[in-house]
Amino acid sequence: MSTVVLAFDWSDTANVGYPVLGGGVLLGSIIPIVPTGAVVGAAAAVAMTTGHLSLPLVLILSTVAAFAGDVATFGIARLGSQAAVRWVARGQRADQLEKARDQFTRRGWQIVVIGRLVPAGRIPVLLAAGALAYPWRRLVPASLAACFVWAVAYALLGVVSGGIFDSPLVATVLATVLVLLVTVLMNVVSRLRKRKKAGERS
Repeated sequence: MSTVVLAFDWSDTANVGYPVLGGGVLLGSIIPIVPTGAVVGAAAAVAMTTGHLSLPLVLILSTVAAFAGDVATFGIARLGSQAAVRWVARGQRADQLEKARDQFTRRGWQIVVIGRLVPAGRIPVLLAAGALAYPWRRLVPASLAACFVWAVAYALLGVVSGGIFDSPLVATVLATVLVLLVTVLMNVVSRLRKRKKAGERS
């Protein structure tokens, strides 16, 4: 084992880059402590400015890792985690949960896709889907499609930054900044929409 580790070429960006990309996206998709969008954008920027990473592989690995994380999150709630069920149900009345169940029945795949793309929307949606017994046969294709669209969207930011700058470092930093700006902008738009809906109801 130690011989394999010592023989591993740690100077090769591909050897380090792909595990960091896959591991970072997987971890961040289960526990939101890693900015997964920034990880994908940075990897795409490196792929555009060097030959160490392949853009198609970046997309495939990002999609698979995100999908695995989403399925794991859904599975935690779907298989009867009481803590997850309590988290989803907090502050919700019985009629609200029934309405959510009906929404998942009628257009669950849309909610799953939107939840993956909207910042801070993925985990609540997956936990709600699991707690409300949303079928695996519907969740899996919807989640896979959502993860692919998500990976393409954030990789495009890296492609843009890599197309502007030849330096991998500068392109990576720019891709990260672009991802953070997009995230902040989406959060602002989401809050404004919620305030507008709250104002219309009152």
